[in-house]
Amino acid sequence: MAFIRHPKDFFAGLIFVAFGLAAIIIGSNYSLGSAARMGPGYFPRILGILLLVLGAALSLRALKIKGEPLPRWYWKPILIVLGSVIAFGLVVTHLGLVLSTVGLVFASSTASPEFRPKEALISGILFAALAAGVFIFGLNLQLPLWPWSN
Repeated sequence: MAFIRHPKDFFAGLIFVAFGLAAIIIGSNYSLGSAARMGPGYFPRILGILLLVLGAALSLRALKIKGEPLPRWYWKPILIVLGSVIAFGLVVTHLGLVLSTVGLVFASSTASPEFRPKEALISGILFAALAAGVFIFGLNLQLPLWPWSN
């Protein structure tokens, strides 16, 4: 790996390439259409090609320019945030959007070394109000607002 001079850009480019390939592969199952009459596969394929080109350029550029090494990988915050999101998805239909969102924000906030319970709770309440406004009232999604409103 000594030939990779800028590891952050190199691996970011590889992620772009992976998402680009995934978009192209998934979009290949849909009809392409034309530029004048775009089919459902047009946008995913074009976006996939753009991501692929951008990722390749970023990764190749990382072989030439000097950059900082990758920082140490911290597993605990990643697992806390991922676990919070998974828990939100599992309980949102049972606890309602408001309580689930407050729980998500509070639990994922514990991943930070600067965690303050009062601020996390206030942030959770504000995000829950925003989520309710956007998803329940704005988009009319069929999610319960509260556990008793099923």
